[in-house]
Amino acid sequence: LIDTAFKLFNEYGYHATGIDRILAESGVSKATMYKHFRSKEELILAVLQQRHEQIYTKMQAQLETALTDDQPALVVFDALDEWFHSHEFFGCYFIKAGSEFTNENAIHQYAAWHKESIRTLLFEFLTNLNEEEKQTHAEQLLLLMDGAIVSAQVRGKKNAGKTAKEMAMKILKPIDHLTR
Repeated sequence: LIDTAFKLFNEYGYHATGIDRILAESGVSKATMYKHFRSKEELILAVLQQRHEQIYTKMQAQLETALTDDQPALVVFDALDEWFHSHEFFGCYFIKAGSEFTNENAIHQYAAWHKESIRTLLFEFLTNLNEEEKQTHAEQLLLLMDGAIVSAQVRGKKNAGKTAKEMAMKILKPIDHLTR
């Protein structure tokens, strides 16, 4: 049920995907679904939780693997590039959730929490910077990531991950002191 909802929400969005379609494609009865989830909102939250765990775990492993690099945080843009070129890319579950549900809704709040947890993870893997720089750069990198995702989805710019990485490299490059 969650896997089917995961696929359908990814491709069509949350509001456009009805419970009846999820049930029909999953082969799960309505009674079974409501035994596990009291509402479509609970099912959406379960899908978002599963997606968060997948993304966070994968991103953390990629960042840990890149620890020997000058800036391991840059590896996330390579992952974005790969995702944008896959047949499974339909945009970000969390950006969609944030746009389809109001700020007061638990789904929107979970999406915001996910984005904050990714920012925190980026912060942990920024190197050679003081705390203030890490805060600033983690926020900038998350903004670049989200912008690349939207550009790839809305504008069809499949190379947005590479472009965002080039921008991130400029942000993270130490400022050379020029003498004249």
